[in-house]
Amino acid sequence: MIREFKLPDLGEGVHEGEILAVRVAVGQAVREGEIILEVETDKAAVEIPSPFNGTVAEIRVRPGQTVRVGEVLITFATEEKPAAEREPAAAAAAEPGLAPAAAPPPQPAGPRRGPVPASPATRRLARELGVDLAQVPASGPAGLVTAEDVRAFAARGESPEPPPPAARPAAAAPPPAAPEEDEALPDFSRFGPVERVPFRSLRRATARRMVLSWARIPHVTSVERIDVTRLEAFRRRHKAQIEAQGGRLTLTVFALKAAASVLKAHPRINASLDEAAGEIVLKRHYHLGVAVNTAEGLIVPVVRDVDNKSLKELAVELKGLVERAHARKLSREELQGGTFTITNAGALGGWSFTPIIQYPQAAILGLGEARLEPVIVGGRERPRLAARLRMPAVLSIDHRLLDGADAVGFLKAFRQVLEDPDELLLSLV
Repeated sequence: MIREFKLPDLGEGVHEGEILAVRVAVGQAVREGEIILEVETDKAAVEIPSPFNGTVAEIRVRPGQTVRVGEVLITFATEEKPAAEREPAAAAAAEPGLAPAAAPPPQPAGPRRGPVPASPATRRLARELGVDLAQVPASGPAGLVTAEDVRAFAARGESPEPPPPAARPAAAAPPPAAPEEDEALPDFSRFGPVERVPFRSLRRATARRMVLSWARIPHVTSVERIDVTRLEAFRRRHKAQIEAQGGRLTLTVFALKAAASVLKAHPRINASLDEAAGEIVLKRHYHLGVAVNTAEGLIVPVVRDVDNKSLKELAVELKGLVERAHARKLSREELQGGTFTITNAGALGGWSFTPIIQYPQAAILGLGEARLEPVIVGGRERPRLAARLRMPAVLSIDHRLLDGADAVGFLKAFRQVLEDPDELLLSLV
């Protein structure tokens, strides 16, 4: 029979993708779990496995094409018979003295104990649909759970996991108003040579997110300057040690740890506004996103449970995330669930800027380049001029949830932690 393969739900907030490569050809035999397509979304480049065993009958997409979730990409000819052809066998089994030849063993009711036999592709599908494999009745040989079993189970609505809050429609608050239709651009080629390049994939998705955030969130920005002279000396002393263990000790690593510590004392900054429910969601976990500048645009991988990790662990994990971000090899899980974001333009030489919040988070912290500056030290009694290494910290907040005093309080505490390495080490406990 002919089976259609549609673009599956690729994760949080992803509705479309661009075909990077088609790994199969018409007439090719494919097994379940074999990679058939590469698709680039606004979050990552992902490999998509085949959910079927069969032969490629038709390919309906080409590299460079943008497709939406649910759109048919490839059709397969499979050995599975249509339901109409299977009915006579079932009827024969109902007659006295007749039984189907190779009936699969019945599956016990209730969840299975021990490992569930399923292919990697089926396990991945179960994770994406929020299905517990132990609850899924198996139709495959020897109790194997197939991708179709998982889809059928999810379609019946039997998954024990409720849909995430973000899936609820925001009925209480209208969506951002659509902009008025723009007038056609002038013909720029009348004035000189021009070049047109496609506005798609990561760049287009970033544009949509920024418009959404700017339209829905009233931004307020506060700025602080942080003396990182002692912290930089500490970083230089331990840099080689961390590199030997596979990490990279940057100021962003210290900022992650300091931010997680300070967020515990400022819970509304680690929050989201649920307009539909009329509630503030205070998140008691600290998954911090880090903006990474790649050739295609900004990607924000998420470092989970920052409050429970050492500086060495963060340095190693962040280095790996940054490398995979540049290679577009991040998994969907590594791009989801952020509660607060840090973006550091210091490596590019940027000084001060106004970061836009990652909707639906409540705040974002921007860091600039640490520069030597002349500073008056010693207090009013014995003031003197000294060269100090200072870094700007810019916090943008959602003014629906937070006020300027909240931003100032967060930045003050953040500054105190970073200016005193001993205080930072104490915050690790």
